[in-house]
Amino acid sequence: MSANENLIAADIRVILDKQRAACLTQEPWTAEQRCELIDRAIGLLVDYQDEIVQALNDDFGHRSHDFTRLVDVLGPLASLKYTRANIAQWMQPEPRTSDRGEAWVQYQPLGVVGILTAWNFPGNMVFNGLAGALAAGNRVMIKVSEFNPNTSALLQRIVREVYAEDEVAIITGGPDVGQAFCRQPFDHLLFTGASSIGKHVMHAAAENLVPVTLELGGKSPTIISRTADMKAAVSKIIAGKLHNAGQICLAPDYVFVPEEQQEAFVAAVREAVATLYPTLLDNPDYTSVINARHFERLHGYLNEARAAGVELIELNPADEDFDGQPFHKMVPTLLRDPGDQLQVMQDEIFGPLLPFKPYSSFAEVVGYINSRPRPLGLYYFGNDAAEESFVLNRTTSGGVTLNDVLRHGGVETLPFGGVGNSGMGCYHGFDGFRTFSHGKSVFRGVDGPDVMRPPYSAQVRQIVGSMIKR
Repeated sequence: MSANENLIAADIRVILDKQRAACLTQEPWTAEQRCELIDRAIGLLVDYQDEIVQALNDDFGHRSHDFTRLVDVLGPLASLKYTRANIAQWMQPEPRTSDRGEAWVQYQPLGVVGILTAWNFPGNMVFNGLAGALAAGNRVMIKVSEFNPNTSALLQRIVREVYAEDEVAIITGGPDVGQAFCRQPFDHLLFTGASSIGKHVMHAAAENLVPVTLELGGKSPTIISRTADMKAAVSKIIAGKLHNAGQICLAPDYVFVPEEQQEAFVAAVREAVATLYPTLLDNPDYTSVINARHFERLHGYLNEARAAGVELIELNPADEDFDGQPFHKMVPTLLRDPGDQLQVMQDEIFGPLLPFKPYSSFAEVVGYINSRPRPLGLYYFGNDAAEESFVLNRTTSGGVTLNDVLRHGGVETLPFGGVGNSGMGCYHGFDGFRTFSHGKSVFRGVDGPDVMRPPYSAQVRQIVGSMIKR
């Protein structure tokens, strides 16, 4: 590491040491104390909701104010309230059966949890991460994205208003800070972001044997069955895809369409976009791409596909001219059956581009999905119980939503996380509490004969012999 990197790491380590010392010298937080800590987070979301909405709008150039209030304020607020209501129950020892004594699992705080959040939903990720980590009784350090300078600065300022540094700390800075953060000896590390970055995070964490939870996204496939209501399915798919201009880890990444229904699909998409977004450029509900880098990346996908002869279907209901705009809004675009070698079919799109692939047989669809890295989400639209069962039993993904998109990620009673290339581990609700806790095995023996202790008498041999049987 360079001298500057060493200084950054040292500054972060000072906070970590302060939090760890607090963990070791103070009694573990009671249920009441943990609820009070979560109450502070709830207060921040309620009191600063307008500032959060404005900061995210400034960071994106334009971001739907209503969508921000729903996803980055109301969403984590609901999670925090659900967590607060269940902390006391989750903390109870979990009895386990044993024929030799009393056994239970006792959940205790890990210590200091590190969280690295992505730029697309910073409010949601910061406060959702806090919900699970604080519920488990941990101190928390959060590295926020440099792509959201306004939001990151706001979160750092308001968190300092209600939390001591040895309780919760927000860390800001660029990639060098993120790298130094990942190398710290946390007791657990949660990272949300790209699979390519997740590999580096895991490598850095391994230096200190820090356990990790990685939420990495991927290319979430969507299947439209021949039994589906095409118009209803497309309406939900497009609504989910164009939320946040497609900048969602769970966004539908590509769609399978029955080969004979391609034109009906395109027509339904045109109608859905026109209904949801009659205009785009000045529409307050239509969000901009986060920055020039991602804007150029997405246009690069289109340019490559166009050069390869792929049909691009622009969805621009008012036929607006996007040249010279002050932000980075993009025309939503369908790509008809792009080749698998194209980058748009290799990378997680994270934007308002939607490839669709015609299919003839359902087995072909499942075979294609299984030939690619396992996705974070998978979506099936249809009314065929056998097909639905085939999809659920023969594919592996982080989660599934049937006859809709995205929704499983918002259910607090379900674990949220990926599998394989889309991540490892999970959080949200009780699963988040368990992820950020150490489930300690406890056993209390009872008086009586113990066949494990010598001397091994004839009676002991007889007892052991009688137990060794089919």
